[in-house]
Amino acid sequence: MRKNKDFNPNNCPVTACLNKIGGKWKTVVLLMINDNKNRFSILMRVIPTISKQMLINQLRELESDGLINRKVFAEVPPRVEYELTRYGKTTLPIIYEMGKWGKLDMDRDSFFLE
Repeated sequence: MRKNKDFNPNNCPVTACLNKIGGKWKTVVLLMINDNKNRFSILMRVIPTISKQMLINQLRELESDGLINRKVFAEVPPRVEYELTRYGKTTLPIIYEMGKWGKLDMDRDSFFLE
């Protein structure tokens, strides 16, 4: 269980948002699941710098926050897929805007030189 799940001493909406999708990996995981890279082994492949345990933890947190569903198929060997919930899809516009700002920041040396 994460340490700061309910940390929001000033009842700040930005802190509430970051409690759900903040950190190094959650936005990437959400984007990959939205892009149909929705199985654990595929996520490990497309996010090569994440550790197995970290991916497990992030998936569990996203599921417990209601942002993704974990679907287990009764097959041999068992197959598990993840999908964004309707609530989880509401994070996508925020993540896309973060991406736009990130691109601007990456290009800022040429953009802001005047």
